Amino acid sequence: MIIDFHTHSFPDDIADRAVGRLAQSGGIPNYLDGRVDSIKASMKKAGIDYSVLLPIATKPSQHTTINKIAIETNKSFKSTGIISFGTIHPDNDDYKTIISDLAKAGVPGIKLHPVFQRTNIDDPRCLRIIECANDNDLIVSIHCGMDISFPNCDEASVERLANMIKEVPPHKLVLAHMGGWSMYDEVCDQLIGTPNVWLDTALVLKSTPDNNFLSKEKFVQMVRTHGSDHILFGTDSPWSDQSESLHLLRTSGLTPEELTAIEGGNAATLLGSFLTNTP
Repeated sequence: MIIDFHTHSFPDDIADRAVGRLAQSGGIPNYLDGRVDSIKASMKKAGIDYSVLLPIATKPSQHTTINKIAIETNKSFKSTGIISFGTIHPDNDDYKTIISDLAKAGVPGIKLHPVFQRTNIDDPRCLRIIECANDNDLIVSIHCGMDISFPNCDEASVERLANMIKEVPPHKLVLAHMGGWSMYDEVCDQLIGTPNVWLDTALVLKSTPDNNFLSKEKFVQMVRTHGSDHILFGTDSPWSDQSESLHLLRTSGLTPEELTAIEGGNAATLLGSFLTNTP
């Protein structure tokens, strides 16, 4: 089983505008148009069984519509291969109700993006959300490190992530981009090896690595130091090609056993009963 634990999509009527704006602001090409049907076609080409959508509420008012779509999406995930997390904004004062409703609806987790939500991850507003998600047995996925669209951003720095973990011990915590995009040395110093923390591989490998991407040697070192049983395959689609991302992972130097775990075994374990109990 192959599970891409880090993807994004947008409603068809805004996909072109949303993807175009993000591609321009980040100076990064998009490999898909941001529509769910395009992810399905990409998955079929790459041989991926499931893709996890990680929606982001950039305004407090957006969670209602986004979470409604997530709940509907998950009703048919066994036939479509598309799983969706829910979302919440740090300024949602009714966060307890929002998170409880997501848990009751069987949504497996929530996504926080400190940079897009303009809130430091160690801010009390984020801490209360993470603690509440823990109490409701939800996975928490967080964008980590720098962001290509916002140079010099600090909201999700490794230092702030470490502060967050000290304040709220992890339960089912996924740190995207191997714990901190373009901040890998800091990740190794402060985050690697933290219990109950999974790292995803989204957008960290490149055929010609530079300061923002990991060499294969550094990547393998981080995987084995943290533990290959707590690494999740992710692509950040539409910002990378799923087939190419899988190829880069498979040619990184990891063993077949490590690859089996990372490509889907670890994600299946983390998702747990969601994969077996949801109709």
